[in-house]
Amino acid sequence: MADKKPRILVSNDDGYFSEGLRALVDAVSPLGEVWVVAPDREQSATSHSISLNRPLRITEVREHWFAVDGTPADSAYLAIHHLMKDDRPRIMVSGINHGANLADDVNYSGTVAAAREAALLGIPSIAFSLVSRAPFDFQHGARFARSLVAAALAQPKLPARMLLSVNIPRGEPTGYAITRLGRHSYGYDVVEKEDPRGRKYYWIGGSTYEHEDIPGSDCNAVHQERRISVTPLNFELTDTGALAALGDWNLEGFPRRDVGTGGD
Repeated sequence: MADKKPRILVSNDDGYFSEGLRALVDAVSPLGEVWVVAPDREQSATSHSISLNRPLRITEVREHWFAVDGTPADSAYLAIHHLMKDDRPRIMVSGINHGANLADDVNYSGTVAAAREAALLGIPSIAFSLVSRAPFDFQHGARFARSLVAAALAQPKLPARMLLSVNIPRGEPTGYAITRLGRHSYGYDVVEKEDPRGRKYYWIGGSTYEHEDIPGSDCNAVHQERRISVTPLNFELTDTGALAALGDWNLEGFPRRDVGTGGD
């Protein structure tokens, strides 16, 4: 039917009950038929892990709203290949994350991983993150999410593997910018402690933030210009610049055979 509402899949890594997810659902609900498939508990920094060695359980919270006892990537996979397999979503949105996913954060983020899994499965996806600490105010991020998703749905055809990472500064933004990933650090602390039985344990991850001043980066947009950053990501991990350099290496006892060049 021509007037059928587009299906919108919503997930996250903070859990199906999180405030940021509810804000995102409220924002995009006027744009289509919303389905929520999200982890049943917080899964921050789980990256793109999927559960292959144990069964997964799905709990229906209410109509079109499901909790999965797995990772964000599990949630996206089950939504697309099982719960919505007969009528796949037009777009997937993840978030709004309770914290930043700038620069290298995208490699660890469960929020981005949920969107990445959907994009890998051919569903254009957007991950939203609020660069803030508690208390969280999602109103500006939700308003931008509605505008961006509406613009995406208005396109005649989106790339099947479109993946956008959006970071919203705290407070009212000055606008938005199309950016590339920057570089930042939270420090590299390792805190050693001892439990009551005398065994050592460790907390990893620092709390001292700094970012490099890279014009056009997501870090600069959010932290220096107070703009919302929209960063397109892709799946090409091959370092093409290193291909020729590796060809000059001499591996004794192993002749080089490039792929596609035939036999001897």
